[in-house]
Amino acid sequence: MSNLSDYLEQKLYDHTFRGTVFTSPGSVWVSAHTASPTDAGGGETTGTSYARVYVAATTAAWSAHGTAGPGDNVAAITFPTAGGSWGTITHVGIYDAVTSGNLLMWGALSASKLISADDTLQIAAGALDITFA
Repeated sequence: MSNLSDYLEQKLYDHTFRGTVFTSPGSVWVSAHTASPTDAGGGETTGTSYARVYVAATTAAWSAHGTAGPGDNVAAITFPTAGGSWGTITHVGIYDAVTSGNLLMWGALSASKLISADDTLQIAAGALDITFA
């Protein structure tokens, strides 16, 4: 995932070049999308039992980003079991809140996944690569 949202781009710009303090959200939530979000958000799925998944914004939850490769999720990210159809999930996002909030980043899945009732969407440990392109 390498698409920074307009919100995060502005915060990083202001922090780096204008001396404005940007406080890390401390926690992030991974979202599932049936359509490509824009840099402003959108496309998030809905459906019975759907909820964003909490991942702490800590060194224990995310690997280091460096010259050897992108940073990624240390543990699997498992969404709740679907209580009905969520549609075909094509993208994921990272938000700073469990509902509403600000989209931080988003990207396409390497393979889309149709989520029907009783399915579980899971992103394996190390599979959610965070890159800055």
